Amino acid sequence: MSTGAAILIVAATFLAMEGVAWSSHKYVMHGFGWCWHRDHHEPHDKVLETNDRYALVGAAMSIAAFALGSPLVMGAKAWAPGTEIGLGILLYGIVYSLIHDGLVHQRYFHWVPRKGYARRLVQAHRLHHATIGKEGGVSFGFVFARDPAVLKQELKAQRERGIAVLREAVGD
Repeated sequence: MSTGAAILIVAATFLAMEGVAWSSHKYVMHGFGWCWHRDHHEPHDKVLETNDRYALVGAAMSIAAFALGSPLVMGAKAWAPGTEIGLGILLYGIVYSLIHDGLVHQRYFHWVPRKGYARRLVQAHRLHHATIGKEGGVSFGFVFARDPAVLKQELKAQRERGIAVLREAVGD
């Protein structure tokens, strides 16, 4: 495989992982997997959350792709793009951890962005946490954030339709 093709597969996988993360967050974590995700939405003073199990699921996906792409593991049946896909998943996991756990939830470092895209990410995820329980909500992605003003309008409409219960007035 050429270097260009390998880079393209890694980049495409990274971008696709935002779709995987968005859909699994909306339909699994806020659906049948709420039992693992609930403590992420509730105040606590624990270092680890039950929700952190989802990081292990992502790591398992990456490891499985690396294994499928490894001639050492699979022999002649190695799947050519497996290593690049595993790398794309791994890179997404690192960026996710830095943005979501580090920047947004301040688990690793304390920096509150005052402007730019980093601020938009923080605002969007705080709006995600503006609801009580698993119903309703906005901003299920992790790396790409929509305009917070639009998200506030969506939350307001959900509240008016009785879909979402908000923690408090949604502000900036």
